[in-house]
Amino acid sequence: MKNKFYKYIENLQNTITSKLEEVDGLATFKEDIWVREEGGGGKTRVIENGAIFEKGGVNISSVYGELPEVLRKQFGVKEGNFFACGLSLVLHPINPFVPTVHANWRYFEMYNSQGEIVTQWFGGGQDLTPYYLFDEDAVHFHQTCKTACDKHHSDFYPKFKKTCDDYFWNSHRNEARGIGGLFFDYLKETEDFSMENRYDFVTEIGNSFLNSYVPIVEKRKGISYTSAQKDWQEIRRGRYVEFNLVHDKGTLFGLKTNGRIESILMSLPPKVQWKYDHHPEENSEEAKLIKVLKNPKSWV
Repeated sequence: MKNKFYKYIENLQNTITSKLEEVDGLATFKEDIWVREEGGGGKTRVIENGAIFEKGGVNISSVYGELPEVLRKQFGVKEGNFFACGLSLVLHPINPFVPTVHANWRYFEMYNSQGEIVTQWFGGGQDLTPYYLFDEDAVHFHQTCKTACDKHHSDFYPKFKKTCDDYFWNSHRNEARGIGGLFFDYLKETEDFSMENRYDFVTEIGNSFLNSYVPIVEKRKGISYTSAQKDWQEIRRGRYVEFNLVHDKGTLFGLKTNGRIESILMSLPPKVQWKYDHHPEENSEEAKLIKVLKNPKSWV
């Protein structure tokens, strides 16, 4: 399974970066291949200063070796080895009317002293962070997620949508990071689902990503904007940074397992503002966004 899934994310990285270069039309992804001293490595691909994307990355990694202490404590074991691989992407567009997007699909195995698998699971999801809210874009993104989920089980979309709303929550701000999407973790083998079923589901979601996001980019990329609207985007990007550094499990996992710092922090936007006690004007488009972020809603 680990070889099969790694091959899948290798191909998916190629598919996604090729399409995004086509959409941007100016910049291309620069590839950085790295090796992890304890075992494994990855391929980081970063795009910067494009016509559409101010900064973005589509990274894959495969790491293995002895369980770090933080994971031994988490799993309640004294020793063991692990393998983890995944694709993680974040795209920060220039235009504040084009939303930021994040996605991640990953696989994990843990072994006993004999090298036998003692647990394995899939995780991942995709979520949208707009700076200006277009209801039709939110509906499109969520409908694409739901359509992919419904091919596998009717319970998946409502369950993983709620998990996403709960997970991408900046509790110190009492608001969502964005308008959500899907988030799932610890998808293990059960009576109802084999690991092959789990693989089929996760790859379905991965394959749906470009269709969930690219049409929104194409629709909004030509809208003109003011410096005040750019300021708002950069203020909201600050909340994105706060979530990633304070709450995000993937970031924390990378930092605590001696991951490659440049690849881990690739998710951070290039230009950000923190204004003291900033509040948007009442009844403004900016305030409309905040209202939804305070109370996540059903889009489909």
